Amino acid sequence: MAWQDRGKVTSNPQVLRDQYNSKLVSAAEAVKGIKSDNDVVVAFGVAETPILLDAMADRKEELRDVRIHQMIPMRPSKYLQPGMEKHFSHVSWFTSGASRNGVQTGRFDIMPNYFYLSPRLFAEYIEVDILMATVSPMDKFGFFSFGASIDYTTTVAQKAKKIMLVVNPNMPRTHGNTFIHVTQTDYLVEDDSPLPELPSKDMGPEDLAIGQHVAELVEDGSTLQLGIGKIPNAVAQALLTKQNLGIHSEILTDGMVDLMEAGAVTNNAKSIHFGKSLACAALGTKRLYDFINDNPMFELHPVSYTNNPNTIGKNIKMVSINATVEVDLLGQCASETIGPIQYSGTGGQVDFVRGAVQAPGGKAFIVLHSTVKNKSKIVPMFREGTVITTSKNDVDYIVTEYGVAKLSGRTFKQRAEALINIAHPDHRPELREAAKKMGLL
Repeated sequence: MAWQDRGKVTSNPQVLRDQYNSKLVSAAEAVKGIKSDNDVVVAFGVAETPILLDAMADRKEELRDVRIHQMIPMRPSKYLQPGMEKHFSHVSWFTSGASRNGVQTGRFDIMPNYFYLSPRLFAEYIEVDILMATVSPMDKFGFFSFGASIDYTTTVAQKAKKIMLVVNPNMPRTHGNTFIHVTQTDYLVEDDSPLPELPSKDMGPEDLAIGQHVAELVEDGSTLQLGIGKIPNAVAQALLTKQNLGIHSEILTDGMVDLMEAGAVTNNAKSIHFGKSLACAALGTKRLYDFINDNPMFELHPVSYTNNPNTIGKNIKMVSINATVEVDLLGQCASETIGPIQYSGTGGQVDFVRGAVQAPGGKAFIVLHSTVKNKSKIVPMFREGTVITTSKNDVDYIVTEYGVAKLSGRTFKQRAEALINIAHPDHRPELREAAKKMGLL
């Protein structure tokens, strides 16, 4: 049933409570609404629904060929385990530790996507039978908030034939385009389990050095997008003394809380969404979830808006910082595979690289350590099967602990020289020799 046909929105308190109670069921009862050959879409990241997914898996003998579409599974749900293939087919929109083995062994499939276009893919190509999402408790007007996961969820909700929501008091209530009314739902399940967390890892000297290199090129009044991981966190720490920074990001992180508490982020120099930190989701620790809860300094919107390069490009002095796995001597970035092995996904990296470079005064940084296990991460050519995430035509800056290579506006030969100069010193001779053989020096 289409969202607009689900029922008349009312603000009568008793009617709202009656509506809520009439849809409140156990997880086992809710998943009876799933049929064989259904397409089930699970909300992104921390808004996934463990209680529903496990209840669904418990019905495996009754179900065949149910396709589960999910981006960044946060836990190893029962349906992801070996032996479930004839019952459940996982479609990965971004691989995580919980789904990586299944993707690499061929048990799961992959949906290539630019994150900002994922709502369109769901709308045009996926028959969404079920949406599962975790939401904050209903307010006095009958609205739940999708909280830390807006991304593709609101778009999918408008198409889904059935909507199953897990109401969790630990999910933050966020501002922006985040709400769904009780009349637009089909099943409500209550659960007070803690939200999954992604704690920050300890930063090493390489991370801190990269953070300093990037920070030196970030001007006061810039608007930031930071990815997830040790290096983006190190960049955030290096920016604590900056002034009047803004946030327009894909994901809100704990590093951004640090920047706001330090007074470095005010959002008062932003050219769009003045005074607001903008994102489509949040992924971090309870500290982050508590900080964004009912906080009017934040607005969350669908990823089709936040990650649209044309939206991003409206920010004056937009700066994006994202990590990659390897870079070749032309500047191509392999950010989602290790050789032919799928490790993560495209996510919003390309969205923000393209948006930042078209912004007035914008800069796009791709960051990486120079080596891993004594092997150079700047390579002459990628291994066979490597997936290129950010193309040579999109790349702007590459940063390692040894410095910054500005690639935009540079020729192949200039790029090769610049990249060799920020490689680990032990690997520069072999890179230089390879570049000569390739005609790049």
